[in-house]
Amino acid sequence: MRRPTGVMMVLILAAITYWQWPRAETLSPDSAAAVIAILGGGDTAGYARALVPRPFAFPADYGPHNDFRQEWWYYTGNLQTSEGRHFGYELTFFRFALAPHEIARNSAWATRQIYLAHFALTDVQANRYLNEERIDRAALGLAGAQGAPYKIWLEDWIAKGDTAQGLPMHLHAATSRMAIDLYLTNLKPMVLQGDKGLSQKGDAPGDASYYYSLTRLATKGTVRIDDKTYVVSGLSWMDREWSTSALEQGQVGWDWFALQLSDQHELMFYRLRRKDGSIDPHSSGVIVAADGATKPLPPDAVNIFVTKHWQSPHSGVRYPAGWKLTVPSLGISLDIAPYIQDQEFNHRFRYWEGAVRITGQNNGHSVRGNGYVELVGYELPRRE
Repeated sequence: MRRPTGVMMVLILAAITYWQWPRAETLSPDSAAAVIAILGGGDTAGYARALVPRPFAFPADYGPHNDFRQEWWYYTGNLQTSEGRHFGYELTFFRFALAPHEIARNSAWATRQIYLAHFALTDVQANRYLNEERIDRAALGLAGAQGAPYKIWLEDWIAKGDTAQGLPMHLHAATSRMAIDLYLTNLKPMVLQGDKGLSQKGDAPGDASYYYSLTRLATKGTVRIDDKTYVVSGLSWMDREWSTSALEQGQVGWDWFALQLSDQHELMFYRLRRKDGSIDPHSSGVIVAADGATKPLPPDAVNIFVTKHWQSPHSGVRYPAGWKLTVPSLGISLDIAPYIQDQEFNHRFRYWEGAVRITGQNNGHSVRGNGYVELVGYELPRRE
């Protein structure tokens, strides 16, 4: 699981919300116990499980894995105009299965799959964060995914491959307030996270996901804010995961870091948080060298110190808002700060995911960079 990658909590609860739409207001995004109960597996009968490493095949594995209960396609990136105006973006698609097998029904609306998408833009110069959510059935062409050729869509929000091999990729999403039209070219070998792509998140067999990343995607295209369009370029990151069960009892959330450094290194680390305040031993990450070589980062190799906090004026939730991340064995020491504080995605469900800037040292050399951080499972302050 990405986030331990991406916001599976949002996917699952949104799927349930959609299926029970008249009662959506009864689902609370602050009920960590309910979230963990769902993520901990529930009724997994009939679904495939992530149990052992598997071979990956492309472009098929860009596409859906409908025998698993959930999966996501996660794009984030930092972009600039030629004048230096900075934008962050997030475009994510989620699939959730409502049943493990097809059920014969005489309706064109019938489906066992629901798709959810999140789209957000951070306009640093204007100190503005825009975000939208869509959800729909995989029926009548409204939403869906395929591997050959690669394409995932929810209405007119689309990610697709421009060739039979799935690369380069094209992203398009638009609302009345914002739009992106971006072309992504891969600069490095694919990273199979965990054990050859099997990312274990708990002790029990199957509490895991299949997980790969494209950590450095050269990006060009346009960003629109209101009626103004900007030509941009920069770097993106793609995460792909699919699973049936993930978090276990006692795990209450995660902090996910995807960092792209100026010396052509990338660093990903997700820190699973436990109810007692400790860091879960299944936290994990990877460092990707300039030549694409990877080195796993076990939880005891990475130190993360929160240096600042920010309290949302929208939800009242208090989030970390600055970090010192170190990997002493590799000589890595990074200071990480949000480009703007308010990057809280706050629709039916709530989390913080935002563009960050990086300064620091890598093996004795000064580095800078950009990235994305995701914070899930932070609740409202307790009332005394």
